Amino acid sequence: MSAPRQSPPDANSTQPARRSLSRTRLLAGIVSLTTASSIVTVAVAGRTSGADAEATPPSLVRGDSHRLATTPPSKTSATDAATVQLVEFIDFECRRCRATQPFIDELRADYAGRVDFVVRYFPLPGHVNSTHAAIAVEAAAQQGTFEEMAAVMWDTHGHWGRSRTPQTSLFRSFAAELDLDMAAYDAAVEDPATAARVRQDFEDGLALGVTGTPTYFLDGALIRPKDETDLRRMIDDALAG
Repeated sequence: MSAPRQSPPDANSTQPARRSLSRTRLLAGIVSLTTASSIVTVAVAGRTSGADAEATPPSLVRGDSHRLATTPPSKTSATDAATVQLVEFIDFECRRCRATQPFIDELRADYAGRVDFVVRYFPLPGHVNSTHAAIAVEAAAQQGTFEEMAAVMWDTHGHWGRSRTPQTSLFRSFAAELDLDMAAYDAAVEDPATAARVRQDFEDGLALGVTGTPTYFLDGALIRPKDETDLRRMIDDALAG
């Protein structure tokens, strides 16, 4: 889980740095509790938004939830349609979320066509840019570039992660580099509905028991894998069903 007071990665870290992280550390600590400050900030957020949570029943996956694209292998047949669903709650400012992305990409390739990968936002209130980043990604998603914008966020995390000032201008430059319609992007960022979309994911996460990131649900059940091997075993067991 994310520990909001962790030090940021080296400012020069990008995708190569992600790949160099020890594989044994990618998912280590997912089962550990978040720091007291994380729990306190999440609890406060839950209390301040309790009315909204009561008004909208929590849902693990909604119609507008983001599913990661996969390319089924040629051997996949019509009867091998995805039968297992893995939902990940993420915070773009979370170092552990960033560290696990190469592994998640491997899972997507290894289980293509058999596992439905879903991503939901869970920006921790203690992180200055978590919500800004999620809104930027959601604004890009409205132009069909959710995965591309999310990838840029992970790849550049070392440049903005844990910054004490809002990085909205930097995030806007990412959108421009992706050749998005900037008028539409700006409008989406300013639209309260975009922030509400991000907030709904967060509210659902709170109601479902999410207290930190990354948090995984496998076929509707909250899981706490000890490491990469453990998560693979859980997926294999679910597929064997």
